[in-house]
Amino acid sequence: MIFANTQPGVLEETETIVKLGFSGPWLVVLWDDDHHTYDYVIEMLMDVCQMPWEKAFQHAIEVDTKKRTVVFSGELEHAEFIQEKIIGYGPDPRMVSSKGSMTATLEN
Repeated sequence: MIFANTQPGVLEETETIVKLGFSGPWLVVLWDDDHHTYDYVIEMLMDVCQMPWEKAFQHAIEVDTKKRTVVFSGELEHAEFIQEKIIGYGPDPRMVSSKGSMTATLEN
């Protein structure tokens, strides 16, 4: 089964070759909120993305200051896997206001 990107963000099954634009890297974007601490972001990225502390800390700064940060770039299946792990990571136990995981989206 081969998929083609005929419209931005829309995949359609086709019997032909993959059209230009589909094969580029998929990005996992982590979005800022006020319900997770720096420690949570760092620990989550170290666990989910296997990042060293220093790199996870830089992403924590970036998501706080720029309101988003790209934490993964690669093939769609791997990007979906990372996104699902972020979304399923759970609330920050350090904050009473934290009711769930951080938001992560896919971009191509």
